[in-house]
Amino acid sequence: MLVDWARQGEDVTGDLERGLETFGRDIQTGEIRTMLGGEMDRKNAIITVHPGAGGTESQDWAEMLLRMYIRWTERRGFKREVIDLQPGDEAGIKSATLTIAGDYAYGLLSAEAGVHRLVRISPFDQAARRHTSFASLYVWPELPDDIDIEIEEKDLRIDTFRSSGAGGQHVNVTDSAVRITHLPTGIVVSCQNERSQHKNRASGMKVLKARLYDLRLKEQQAKLDQLGGEKKDIAFGSQIRSYVLHPYQMVKDHRTKYQVGDVNRVLDGDLDEFIKAYLMKRALGKLETTIDDE
Repeated sequence: MLVDWARQGEDVTGDLERGLETFGRDIQTGEIRTMLGGEMDRKNAIITVHPGAGGTESQDWAEMLLRMYIRWTERRGFKREVIDLQPGDEAGIKSATLTIAGDYAYGLLSAEAGVHRLVRISPFDQAARRHTSFASLYVWPELPDDIDIEIEEKDLRIDTFRSSGAGGQHVNVTDSAVRITHLPTGIVVSCQNERSQHKNRASGMKVLKARLYDLRLKEQQAKLDQLGGEKKDIAFGSQIRSYVLHPYQMVKDHRTKYQVGDVNRVLDGDLDEFIKAYLMKRALGKLETTIDDE
């Protein structure tokens, strides 16, 4: 029997290349996890994407950003669930909230929280002019049941409404969607992915709990900064990253100065190098605090 040594050699080479690629990913994952020692870093994440001012332009960019993070979860093998999705008037989205389930999902995605800027030739402008659009990503940890966040029923206003998104005939013709307003803080959360009003309320309460926990931590940090005499100039809307499609192609993180030229690859969810660069700079205390003009 003749042995096809060339074919066997190709098979071995292919196995070695795949093994090295997996080994490289494992090493990178290990490096990143050493920088994720926060109390909540290993938890699942809740994310919300919102467009900035600018109508259809920003709403379309928000949908592109949402797709980018969905593709990232697919690359990571994380599970995701859309809790709430509000379509835009003409294109894109007005808001979207998802839960992301996976090891260190919150720690990794916390590196992405902030304002993202897109520069491109607008597909909605007949004059083909260049437009700048903004969208924000908010990230919270999904909290375990033993975290003490007290929410009193008298502080809540519960509204029900008909789902506006896809989800089947039953979802769209019944008032199963739930909007929860926390009156003392003004925080509003919505959930419309389940057919059951009860399940939507439970999911909405989970998001509200996470947001109240985040608010508590920020209030505590503000008090510590005040006691320590620290003064921070935080400009609302300052972008953490720019995605430029015209007149050149580049994605640049303004906090780390890490940049790449393949914008499409990044928009397709290839974010790990950006996340790694952020975590390394943060661990070293070398994050940039000023935004350049790129």
